[in-house]
Amino acid sequence: MALFHVARYPGPGAAEAWAAEAGAGGRARVLLERLQCRARERQQQQREPAPVQADARCAEAAGRRRRRRPRRRRRASGSPDVRLTKRRRELGEGADESEDAGTSEAAPEQRSAHAESPEQEAGCPAPGPVLGGFARRKTPKVQPFLPAWLAKPSFVRKNVTEDLVPIENIPEVHPDLQKQLRAHGISAYFPVQAAVIPALLESVASGFLVSRGGYQPSDLCVSAPTGSGKTLAFVIPVVQALMHRVVCQVRALVVLPTKELAQQVSKVFNVYTDATPLRVALVTGQKSLAKEQESLVQKTTDGYRCLADIVVATPGRLVDHIDQTPGFSLQQLRFLVVDEADRMIDSMHQSWLPRVVAAAFHSEGPADPCALLQRRQPQAVTAASTCHPQMPLQKLLFSATLTQNPEKLQRLGLYQPRLFSTGLTHRGSQDRDVETEGDSGGKYTFPVGLTHHYVPCSLSSKPLAVLHLVLRTSVSRALCFTNSREHSHRLFLLAQAFGGVNVAEFSSRYGPGQRRKILKHFEQGKIQLLISTDATARGIDVQGVELVINYDAPQYLRTYVHRVGRTARAGRTGQAFTLLLKVQERRFLRMLAEAGAPELSRHEIPSELLQPMVPQYEEALSQLEKTIKEEQKQKVA
Repeated sequence: MALFHVARYPGPGAAEAWAAEAGAGGRARVLLERLQCRARERQQQQREPAPVQADARCAEAAGRRRRRRPRRRRRASGSPDVRLTKRRRELGEGADESEDAGTSEAAPEQRSAHAESPEQEAGCPAPGPVLGGFARRKTPKVQPFLPAWLAKPSFVRKNVTEDLVPIENIPEVHPDLQKQLRAHGISAYFPVQAAVIPALLESVASGFLVSRGGYQPSDLCVSAPTGSGKTLAFVIPVVQALMHRVVCQVRALVVLPTKELAQQVSKVFNVYTDATPLRVALVTGQKSLAKEQESLVQKTTDGYRCLADIVVATPGRLVDHIDQTPGFSLQQLRFLVVDEADRMIDSMHQSWLPRVVAAAFHSEGPADPCALLQRRQPQAVTAASTCHPQMPLQKLLFSATLTQNPEKLQRLGLYQPRLFSTGLTHRGSQDRDVETEGDSGGKYTFPVGLTHHYVPCSLSSKPLAVLHLVLRTSVSRALCFTNSREHSHRLFLLAQAFGGVNVAEFSSRYGPGQRRKILKHFEQGKIQLLISTDATARGIDVQGVELVINYDAPQYLRTYVHRVGRTARAGRTGQAFTLLLKVQERRFLRMLAEAGAPELSRHEIPSELLQPMVPQYEEALSQLEKTIKEEQKQKVA
């Protein structure tokens, strides 16, 4: 199917002639005649002078504009498109008037106007304005919008050697607890403890049953470096709040990610509850469920009697007791402490927190009208709700790498939270507690006495580099971290075959009792090099660790923070070395730089220092191969 565009020639009798021809013959015959006529006129125009040819083209273009003008949408009168359309109409009407009147004065102007551009001759629209501003520029970074409590936290100084606060400066702490602190060699509080302890004691000033003024206290979030005393910051207030209790009920629950960390926190509670009637129960799965039930509840003739005021637990074992231990109740729970909160938030798929909250507000049967302080589900604070005071449930979050993601923190259901942080904050005009610190601009903070290094090396020389660092520095306790249990075991066997250093392995290959024994020997100095997975990277406080070696580079910044945080604790000094392959250097250093971590100094080990160790190292490799083959045979058998 062929499409033809017929250009009609305007004239005095053009419309009548077209109607007559259309009525006399068909459209095809009329179209053919018009085409032939047009061809003859073109031939004639080529013989005529240029002014006549331009006049004909102008007349042809004017006729097309007059008869085949497309319909346009109506726009605002002030827009540029409308003004351009009006100008075209004026030009078209001027061309029609000049053609109809036949005046010789307006004709040259119209000819020159239509002869300027071939695009106008063809009826094309005039070109619009050229848009600019396409130069390449850096996209501005969108700043996250944080809630006020996250954007303006209460500032806590991180220097645990210079910013100490004497015990006498916080008179809110009970004299008996102050005496116990001095008995254990503590004469001053660390900055985190000096900020958090008064805030917690203020919420229990009227007793733990009813908060201050009858209102629910704010939940607390604490983000401070490793080794800054976070454990004692919640142990002292919890013990002081519960030390005068009359009936034994579970009032405080401390949830931790690992068994070793839970055991460590349980020891601290036992130290400061020794002179009080409070009882502490450890629930981590290291004992059988029946043994742990005996430490939690006791069956009597009229029901069950609670035997623990403070429960230290891991999430999985805690849920087991909520489901399977009769008489275990959390309806009198006052404090819910979540240590290593960032890792606990990541394990929320276990749904341990909703189970704990449901158990704390669970009520069997109708409400007892005589129970004045019976706990109810939290509702909006109104005048009516404050007429019935109830024992609140206060949540306390502690971590060295507390997340700033409001989405994740929302899962915890915090009530008017308050954040204590050692990181960089912004000064607020209405909050006097908000300050800034010039030397802290990173996402996480590190101990002040920690120095960071990275060692460029090849894959085959990494074990030699570890042995060289341990033997050269002559440290009494060194921690070496790997990314997998297999790497940890192979490095342990290789270092054991090499000799010259007392080495041990700490991983899930061993049971809880064996791991506890290994940690005890390491603390006593019987083990010089402890090769471990990330099982000891979280919260384990081993006194006297002078050196941390990252045999495998950590993939995430949080992992690096917790690994190197095993040294330089409580104001001491320490060193951290990370072994990097050439392909890992750029990514690892950029990850730390983007997070604002301290700059790592490059520490190269000359080959001359490693060369004397090569013969003994090769013998250890051959012995390692034999040992692995024997272990594989034992597994098959």
